[in-house]
Amino acid sequence: MARIGIDIGGTTIKFGIVNDEYEIIAKTSCDTCAERSPKDIMNEIAAQATALVAKAGLTMDDIECIGIGAPGTCNTRAGIVEYACNLHFENVPLQAEIEARLGRPVRIDNDANTAAYGEYIAGAAKGSDSFILITIGTGIGSGIIFNGKIYTGCNYAGAELGHIVIQKDGILCGCGRHGCFEQYGSATALIRQTREAMEKRPDSLLWKYAATLDDVTGNTPFEAMKAGDLVAGELVANYMRYLTCGLTNIINIFQPELMCLGGGLSNEGETLLSPIRLYVAEERYSKYSLHQTRLEAAKLGNRAGIIGAAFLDRAHS
Repeated sequence: MARIGIDIGGTTIKFGIVNDEYEIIAKTSCDTCAERSPKDIMNEIAAQATALVAKAGLTMDDIECIGIGAPGTCNTRAGIVEYACNLHFENVPLQAEIEARLGRPVRIDNDANTAAYGEYIAGAAKGSDSFILITIGTGIGSGIIFNGKIYTGCNYAGAELGHIVIQKDGILCGCGRHGCFEQYGSATALIRQTREAMEKRPDSLLWKYAATLDDVTGNTPFEAMKAGDLVAGELVANYMRYLTCGLTNIINIFQPELMCLGGGLSNEGETLLSPIRLYVAEERYSKYSLHQTRLEAAKLGNRAGIIGAAFLDRAHS
């Protein structure tokens, strides 16, 4: 039988029908329109899922289960999104509401957890006993898998690794703390750092790859660095020190078999990974151990959240 995986993002909701070989055989998406009420968003989810099933030539009787990855704190036992600030969700019974609308079993979890589970069952972490996914995007997303299970903590808010502090009394974070990892190691942080460097150095090649400050992306400094720009090279090196500080902290705490990096910056491949491995090797606690955490790029991209969500019933069994 097939499954439905749903990945709720701040701007887009992605849907996929997934078979037992972890292949997405049909997919669609819609705008989240986060300003809508939870009821309207859930009605939209049900309508889009129903239409996708029909488009694939199936009926709901062909769907074994439905999984949903949602931002925020998801009580997986009760099926409730306790809090998701970007969606204005507070104690929303997402699982029961979608089950009532679609008539199939539903499981929910945090969206970063579902992406990590997708990589674990079908991507870069397949076969690993312990695995952490770090997604470098607007913030720092993360998911932890130990012995095939998603780690959520006692209150379902575990694995928020973007909110470990790497700079005491540093930049104010949206979570209310100062100096959080994501304020220095996210793609958003790198964009901010790049804009600051461009304003200080109008002679930099950074301006060749971003005509205005609004055109800057996380890849801009890497492109300028590859072209030989010294300002970009220094910028990237400084960013990498922040990034690897956070990554090394996480490795020192968990010592996972594998850590994968996802998000748009992971497309830089070895340009990103090679220096990270060097920095981590210098600073990790267990440098003399024969067994070290491997650092690799995630493989599934945007498919990870859909695939992981579709098999949440196995993750929570």
